Amino acid sequence: MWQIIQTASPQLIKAGLKYTIPIAVIAFAIGLAIALVTALIRLSQKRGGFLIIKTLFRFYVWVFRSTPLLVQLFIVYFGLPYLKIQGLSPHGIQLDPVVAGILTFSLNTGAYCSETIRASILSINQGQWEAAYSIGMTRTMALFRIILPQAIRISLPPLANSFISLVKDTSLAASITIVEMFEVSQQIAAQNYQPLVMYMLVAVYYAVFCTLLTWLQGYLEKVTSRYIVAK
Repeated sequence: MWQIIQTASPQLIKAGLKYTIPIAVIAFAIGLAIALVTALIRLSQKRGGFLIIKTLFRFYVWVFRSTPLLVQLFIVYFGLPYLKIQGLSPHGIQLDPVVAGILTFSLNTGAYCSETIRASILSINQGQWEAAYSIGMTRTMALFRIILPQAIRISLPPLANSFISLVKDTSLAASITIVEMFEVSQQIAAQNYQPLVMYMLVAVYYAVFCTLLTWLQGYLEKVTSRYIVAK
């Protein structure tokens, strides 16, 4: 067993640093941008034709929160090549596995995190808005100067939890042929016929990565809450 661990560990760590962590970081960064835009659009007080845009974003959130991530990966990677549109994509939409994975993880993360950000903004006392208006700020100025900085601190713990979950969810990328940590463990298990050892080993490495991220989350929470007076 120790020989298997010594042989497999470098391959698992390499796969984690080459695919698992980069995919999670890139997808989460893109997902956060999508989440912020989605949350702000859904909170917008504009009327008229803008209601159609709000409805489209609400539908996007509903779709990605109501369907399994694995199914979403299969649709993007295996399904889109069959989406043949004359003049636009006559041969379907064929994506590289890594691109398909990042795209799916980003959209999924954006849907979930948009609700976190939206709830954080709504949790800010209405008096904060009124105080900003009283000194001549517009709604946009109040949002970006007063409300969002407070909402970021409130949303940090759930957003960090979402990122940690995303790191673990990247194991699903093995289903679309991305050679990340879980896929490597499967390949090695098929060679040495020791699936229990390999799957326990890859579980340990996922636990190590997530523990490090949990420590980072705790540090960021302390930094962002340093001016908050404990009650």
